[in-house]
Amino acid sequence: MTTTPEHDARIANMTFASVYPHYLAKVEKKGRTKEELHQVITWLTGFDDEQLQKLIDEKATFSDFFEQADLNPNAQLITGVICGYRVEAIENPLTKQVRYLDKLVDELAKGKKMEKILRTT
Repeated sequence: MTTTPEHDARIANMTFASVYPHYLAKVEKKGRTKEELHQVITWLTGFDDEQLQKLIDEKATFSDFFEQADLNPNAQLITGVICGYRVEAIENPLTKQVRYLDKLVDELAKGKKMEKILRTT
């Protein structure tokens, strides 16, 4: 699926710090924890809690965020629709990575088992 250059640029320039509180609120509203959210983010990016906090404090853009990430080799197993886009069909690599994260947060909020979210089974 092709996204527009404007859409991709908007996502690249959005800061992780501006989106993180929304991720946290979404999962906590559904009874999940900050620790579970961090576990999901760590699985996808390789960032530990200290690195995550540093990226938040620095107001890193998603472009910087994923440039520094060590993307999990199983990330390509993340499929489905998020924000109206089929994740596996997104052509722009950065937009796809951001949607991977969105999808994982969505699955966490929907109550999926952690083993399924982390693609271990």
